[in-house]
Amino acid sequence: MDYEIKTQGKFNFIEEGEGEPLVLLHGLFGALSNFSHMIEYFRQYNKVVIPMLPLYDLNILETSVGGLAKYVHKFIEARGYKNVHLLGNSLGGHVALVYLLKHPEAPIKSLILTGSSGLFENGMGETYPKRGDYEYIRKKAELTFYDPKIATKELVDEMFEIVNNRLKVIKIITLAKSAIRHNLGDELKDIQQPTLLIWGQNDTVTPPMVGEEFKKLIPNSELQLIDKCGHAPMMEVPEEFNKILHAFLEKLKFQPAS
Repeated sequence: MDYEIKTQGKFNFIEEGEGEPLVLLHGLFGALSNFSHMIEYFRQYNKVVIPMLPLYDLNILETSVGGLAKYVHKFIEARGYKNVHLLGNSLGGHVALVYLLKHPEAPIKSLILTGSSGLFENGMGETYPKRGDYEYIRKKAELTFYDPKIATKELVDEMFEIVNNRLKVIKIITLAKSAIRHNLGDELKDIQQPTLLIWGQNDTVTPPMVGEEFKKLIPNSELQLIDKCGHAPMMEVPEEFNKILHAFLEKLKFQPAS
């Protein structure tokens, strides 16, 4: 399904539905298609918002987890959202955490992390993307999921197009290195918001032990593990993912934002 991409100043985003904003942050190779099941389901209950993160458009000094967190801060401020449920997958989770830690006063009601970096990740494995090597990219895409069939040709083509662009590859490597350097272990105790951790039991990028560690370090958090599922549960097992998230949001409905 195609969604209208809205623009406000330098921000491009999708906004569907009404209710408390559910803001979704994608990962390093993320695309809108990652969240299509979520948009369709949650637009019935929430205002579903996906800002297009400027992964390739920030100047090289700002191309970092911190630079993206600053962008999210300005976006949420510009849109005037209140009582926001902030969800991040992979690098998007890391960006959400850095934003929250830098802006404890932000209007964030809850945090949802799925396959988030910030503690440990096997980002690129031992190697970085090879330009022109379609097979390499296909294997990387398949490793994201428990069921390799989820890595459709369309998805692999999307990733291949990115890594075939020299400037984009430089930005991806810069962001991946920034994520590895920016470990949040010591700071997570300061996260005040109720936090839901949804993790694939078969995630090889941020294994389940990473979810366990987040649960240990974030005070008001709960962990839901999904069996036969990899690094992107919202794509691989959308029905189960949406059910877990919906139950969490329903529970918070009548609680005021902290």
